[in-house]
Amino acid sequence: MNKIIRIGILKETKIPPDRRVPFSPRQIRKLKGQFPQAVFCLQPSEIRCFADYEYEDSGVELKTDLSDCDILIGIKEILSSTLIHGKTYMFFSHTGKMQPHNRKLLQEMAVRKITLIDYEYLTDQNNNRLVAFGRWAGIVGAYNGLRAYGERYRLYQLKPAHQCFNFEEMQKELQKVQLSPIKILITGGGRVAGGAMEILGYLNIREVKPEDYLSNNFNEPVMCRIDPWHYVRRKGGSEFSMNHFIAYPDHYESTFKPYTKVTDLLMACHYWDPTSPVFMNTADMQEPDFRIKVIADISCDVNGSIPSTIRTSSIEKPFYGYKALTGTETPPFDPGSITIMAVDNLPGELPRDASEYFGEMLIEKVIPALLEGDTEGTINKATILRKGRLSTRFSYLRDYLKGNN
Repeated sequence: MNKIIRIGILKETKIPPDRRVPFSPRQIRKLKGQFPQAVFCLQPSEIRCFADYEYEDSGVELKTDLSDCDILIGIKEILSSTLIHGKTYMFFSHTGKMQPHNRKLLQEMAVRKITLIDYEYLTDQNNNRLVAFGRWAGIVGAYNGLRAYGERYRLYQLKPAHQCFNFEEMQKELQKVQLSPIKILITGGGRVAGGAMEILGYLNIREVKPEDYLSNNFNEPVMCRIDPWHYVRRKGGSEFSMNHFIAYPDHYESTFKPYTKVTDLLMACHYWDPTSPVFMNTADMQEPDFRIKVIADISCDVNGSIPSTIRTSSIEKPFYGYKALTGTETPPFDPGSITIMAVDNLPGELPRDASEYFGEMLIEKVIPALLEGDTEGTINKATILRKGRLSTRFSYLRDYLKGNN
């Protein structure tokens, strides 16, 4: 008989609030059938996208105190004061890149001899991430970009995504979109870009190749998606290599400028390394023929690849303006400015759908390794702390954990 494993679903405590969950009530019913050795408990929450009673109806016990659980699972970082000594936690800790604002959280987990598994580092044998919310960031970010464009030019008005009950309601809102022959550019090729493309697909917007996008005019709205080899080149004239670009991004320079002359709405979905070239600089944005008027910075790198992203925005107030000539913030739809969307927790706007999507990936690719044996090292690779001590893979965090950098 398998040992009973008690799994606690944490109440999200991060501010601003996040309504997402690792598993929906339906998925917990599925888990209980698939893994009879697992017992689930849930901390009550007033903000969770699924109500407490929905979980109770699925046979989940509601408990404020989860100290008798073996594994505690959440989404975002949790309050240090709520950590329970010696437990195993799994959530997005945002500590693996030495983020200063979460150092104290990691230090407290080490003191309390906690084992920390971070979703971000759950990868397959090819180092591809197993669980992520990227698709939903792209979906909501593209929707917000279209919403901003409609409001800027008073063409249509979309209900904010977070006011939609689910994705189905948001899709119905897209029926209001009426676009003139504009050009929409998507940067990147991962899950985020795929989500943005999905939204534009509902509008039947035609996709064109980069060379046509740059050189031709169209009598209909069109979209174009570009990869790194379209917007950077290797210094010295050597041939572009994706593997080389990933390893040595500082050896490349931007070739993005021509796109700024023909694009009306930019949806930035790319991954950007701080040592990579910026897509454009302030001087580029000040040129008279700079055409972009709405930027949905879904990647949301503040003071990063796109200089107009001077801060993050919020779900409640997603837009602000950026005046290129002064580098200052203005009202969102100021005619002389660029409209910016820079929400950094986009999947939280459709928490029910995003949670279901995330939970399915967890059930398929992670939970078997967590409960039945980590034969491929999936859990091991994502374990930052093991009983309070840094694992070998994350030993580079030693000085960060000690507070020496």
